[in-house]
Amino acid sequence: MVYADRKLTGIVEMAARHFPALVLTGPRRAGKTTLFRRAFPHARYILLEDPDIQAQARSDPRAFLEALKPPVLFDEIQNVPELLDYVRTRIDARPRRMGQWFFTGSQEAPLMQGITESMAGRAAILHLLPLSLAETAKVSLLHGGFPEVLARPAARALWFSSYLQTYLERDVRAITNVRDLVTFRRFLSLLAARHGQVLNKIDLAAPLGLSVPTISDWLHILEVTGQIIIVPPYFENFGKRIIKSSKVYWADSGMACYLLGIESQSEMERSPFLGALFEGFVAAEILKSQVNRGERKELYFFRDQQGLEVDFLLPRPNAGLWAIEAKAGKTVRPAMAGPLLALQKALGSRATRMTVVHRKSTASVSTQAIAPGVEALDLGELTAILNRKHA
Repeated sequence: MVYADRKLTGIVEMAARHFPALVLTGPRRAGKTTLFRRAFPHARYILLEDPDIQAQARSDPRAFLEALKPPVLFDEIQNVPELLDYVRTRIDARPRRMGQWFFTGSQEAPLMQGITESMAGRAAILHLLPLSLAETAKVSLLHGGFPEVLARPAARALWFSSYLQTYLERDVRAITNVRDLVTFRRFLSLLAARHGQVLNKIDLAAPLGLSVPTISDWLHILEVTGQIIIVPPYFENFGKRIIKSSKVYWADSGMACYLLGIESQSEMERSPFLGALFEGFVAAEILKSQVNRGERKELYFFRDQQGLEVDFLLPRPNAGLWAIEAKAGKTVRPAMAGPLLALQKALGSRATRMTVVHRKSTASVSTQAIAPGVEALDLGELTAILNRKHA
């Protein structure tokens, strides 16, 4: 696969001019190492998953670092987090030297704790997700956005199977003591069947014979390692009328399809999960556009006790909101604007933009307006707007 230019590259290069160190977190195999190595080809590359290198770094960290001439790229720093303290000492000795130390890490929460303690004010912390539709047209509902799947789509099932096995053995066990990996694997499939639904931990715990605290712990593991997206409800100024449980999506639609047993485009078209998969794909594209600009993730949904529901609310400048309804169909109808118009009535002037996003049809002309104040955009049009500097 030809390298796809990552939207985050400009932010990474800018950060290297202003910080001595850069930390890039995100799910395994999202492309963190490739981005850094292409952006900083002269940096010395050190893979900290190598047992021999780990042993050297731990036995005499000062000598290990003194043998390296910056700039240096440490890949998978979570394997030897104690190095951060020694790097901090070297940064403090030469604080005006920028772009000298680069770190990648796949386990966001444990890694962040070490960085908060060791590198506060010295490191720019950025997040990379799998490829977005704005970065390559090869990203799709069936295949998702992991670069290696897009490079070899015929081997997608084997890749996801291997990824899950590696993920279970490395990340899950590194973060917490999950003893029953078979049950954890069943939990992943059960969660895939709840893709796009309001999160009900009791509903997840009962079939597996687990406690709700255990389910909470496992969901936390999936979230901090970038496997799932938790979308909280928007309930500002609405009080008790609003449903206050979050919704859950698999972050990569290809992984969701694999866990659901969907193996082809034709199967996906017939699947009862098509609508939820498309909705989750839209959520992922929104979040990718935010982190690719170096911004924090900020996405909500709306549902009240009377049944009014809007898929996504996206904060905009000056306290505005962008309300988005995701429809997997290719035919846009005025009735699809109903929830958006009802929400606008409730929100007043806060709903500054309202959009129905749908899959693109190659056989018809795109429809732009479907109701007063409501636009219709296909997925490509939405991602193009999201990735503008001021969406």
